[in-house]
Amino acid sequence: MASNHKIFVVEDDNDISRLLRHHLEVAGYRVRAFSTTNQVLSEAQKDRPSLFLLDIMVPGGDGLELCRQIRQGGNNIAGVPIIFLTAKTDETDRIVGLEMGADDYVTKPFSPRELVARVKAVLRRSERPLPPAVINLGDLEIDSSSMILTVSGEPKMTTATEFRLLYHLASHAGKVFTRDQLLDAVWRDTSFVTPRSVDVYVRKLREKIERDPENPRYLKTVRGAGYRFEAPK
Repeated sequence: MASNHKIFVVEDDNDISRLLRHHLEVAGYRVRAFSTTNQVLSEAQKDRPSLFLLDIMVPGGDGLELCRQIRQGGNNIAGVPIIFLTAKTDETDRIVGLEMGADDYVTKPFSPRELVARVKAVLRRSERPLPPAVINLGDLEIDSSSMILTVSGEPKMTTATEFRLLYHLASHAGKVFTRDQLLDAVWRDTSFVTPRSVDVYVRKLREKIERDPENPRYLKTVRGAGYRFEAPK
């Protein structure tokens, strides 16, 4: 099964790296493996991957820092999906990874079959086409065809997940969604995401679209219920 998808694997344990490469290649993906973070950014700029699979604890700088650099790396790689692969299982670590811009989080030890399924799910979500529309509300323009968010005429970088969440809320302006409803609509088959994760994504979106994220104009919290996108009058 051939695939156009190239995956950058950053993992310093040679046995795990070989295991990852084997199962991803059997699933049809092309793989480039790195044992440190040193050359990852420069290589990604030259040879853009479809997805990053990052261990958190690797030589040359940790995966969280690399994730931050990717997300700030300009249009070429900033929106590439990221999955963390780590021995850290605490939910706080997971939330930190989401805050940095990760799309999924796989803990060690892991099932290779599950890992491949998670890779497929994240790639599917990032590529699933949205209904073509341009939503103009207040000083926001949300163009689903190009997946570009513009705030007061200035383009704002979002990950595919952030954009899909904003698009879903804005295209149903005035409707209240519970966290579970948003999980079903936006994440679908990514099982690691929890209702608390939705809060993280809403907070990140507010930082991008709101003049005052602490007193949001658009993304409103409905206490005891969930979230509502409010169109300005």
